[in-house]
Amino acid sequence: MKKPRGTTGDVLRSVFPDGVRVSSWDELLAAGRDEDAAIDNLWPAEAEASATYAPRRRAEYASVRDCAREALRGEGIAPAAIVKGQRGAPVFPPNVVGAITHTDGLRAAAIARQERFRSLGVDAEPHEGLPPGVLDAVSLPSERDWVRAVLAGEPELRVDKLLFSAKEATYKAWFPLTRRWLGFEDAELTFSTEDVAHTAAGISARGTFSSRILIAPDVIDGGAPLHALSGRWVIDTGFVVAAIAVEQSAPDRL
Repeated sequence: MKKPRGTTGDVLRSVFPDGVRVSSWDELLAAGRDEDAAIDNLWPAEAEASATYAPRRRAEYASVRDCAREALRGEGIAPAAIVKGQRGAPVFPPNVVGAITHTDGLRAAAIARQERFRSLGVDAEPHEGLPPGVLDAVSLPSERDWVRAVLAGEPELRVDKLLFSAKEATYKAWFPLTRRWLGFEDAELTFSTEDVAHTAAGISARGTFSSRILIAPDVIDGGAPLHALSGRWVIDTGFVVAAIAVEQSAPDRL
């Protein structure tokens, strides 16, 4: 399994399989990019769509699209506008699947060729607890029982935020293949932990998860129905990241 090496891009690469190209904003900053340039580089449709955004939101919008175009170039694919489609999902060029995520201190994009992958989903969050009351709103009873059991033995391991992030990644991978809403209650998640480490820099951990879909699994891409999705997760460098890559040949089972 790939392990993070230092950048937030490395953290994301550690949860995606080979064939998925990741680009992160901290890597682009290290290469000399900046937010002003990212905004200047917006394609006309993107500039128009973000014209009324507050400055911080527009900078995030522009920088993750810079990341997406960098990932496209890395795969030898011509850059293109990444506009918002139905329910705000990013629209990637033909024959490309992708996902973007941003939170305080992390902005990144992942893309892959559609010949290998049907869909991608990724979500990154700060490694900190959910606000009071949120866990009950986003989880099923079995998930809450697991979260509380883990926190009772390992309170520094914020698996409540991990559950939230994995639910978000599940939705991001689900929606492009179904064009249907997937609520927090519509998928039941289970997790496996591969290792947990305590260091001077804080706690880190990694593992896998499965999302059992509880609503009609019908898809629109001609592939197998989505009865379940599986992914990887990591807690590292102060972030929780969950990712799903639906391969073209993925078996329809947990």
